[in-house]
Amino acid sequence: MRVTVPPLLSIRQFIGCGLLVLSLLLGRAAQAVEPLYGKNLTPVAGLFGIPSARSAALLSTGEVAFAAHGALASHAVFDASALEALRLDGETHRFALEWRYAFAPGWEFQMELPWLSHSGGSLDALIDGWHSLWGMPDGGRDTVPRDQLDFRYQISSASLSLRDSASGAGDVTLALHRALVDDSEWQVSAGLGYKLATGEERELLGSGAEDAFAVLRANWAPAGSRGQLFGQAGYLRAGQIAGLQAVQERDLWFAGVGAGWAVHERVTLLAQIDAQSAPLQSDLTALGAAALLLNVGARWQVSPRWALEAGFIEDIRVETAPDVTFQASLRFTP
Repeated sequence: MRVTVPPLLSIRQFIGCGLLVLSLLLGRAAQAVEPLYGKNLTPVAGLFGIPSARSAALLSTGEVAFAAHGALASHAVFDASALEALRLDGETHRFALEWRYAFAPGWEFQMELPWLSHSGGSLDALIDGWHSLWGMPDGGRDTVPRDQLDFRYQISSASLSLRDSASGAGDVTLALHRALVDDSEWQVSAGLGYKLATGEERELLGSGAEDAFAVLRANWAPAGSRGQLFGQAGYLRAGQIAGLQAVQERDLWFAGVGAGWAVHERVTLLAQIDAQSAPLQSDLTALGAAALLLNVGARWQVSPRWALEAGFIEDIRVETAPDVTFQASLRFTP
């Protein structure tokens, strides 16, 4: 019996199928201005309720939006001075659900429910290989065992420690936003937020204290342009964290600016720089210097209502943020 085998696709047919699939994936869909989600997940700075960048544009009355954000951060800081000692070796996983609701014209309520995990992780070998490939310094990673958890800070008047894996709910954040400017190119809004003490402070899942913040945000997207600009600036009053009261900074500033470029109607590349003031009064860079982070990624508008994002965060000012943070988001907007 002869078995007939269908002929393989020709190169021309293969390319044609590929272009057809690509055209379906990259069809027409509007791209709204929305910065990349991002948090500084270092074990100390991550305890504070500094909000992520977000769009200044609010939803229309009665609309609801949802988002799910995931992040994986790798820590590697080994530093000491005459009076202080710091070791941050491990990984932090964070997953957050975000809900926005426009309850009246120009008003929006936002809530974020986070879940965190601290562990030894599994990224050390990958990161060591990357550093070795490019001849980059490894920050002391080669002097300690791989994939271990060791978060410790010690000074005569304060201390912090976590050496066993921990996971659980983090600190819930509530925010109220008010639109100030809303036209075809510019949007400006102001927000007030409150972070609840819902996470377990002994396992560094929360600060054990309430924080409050005020923030001003702006978007600019010129008509007919592929580009967009956005930024935010704000102030946070932090509650006192047990064990760190003697050296903790309670008046913190934060700011960020970024840009997006639509390379296609469904795909936008984004880059932003976020900064925040030092969390502690310390001579160590990781704790006593203002953090500077570079957040780079892309958004794919799967459909008019759903979007996927992926990117990474690097510590421009070394040691003031995790060595690297990988992140992804899924968004639904009406």
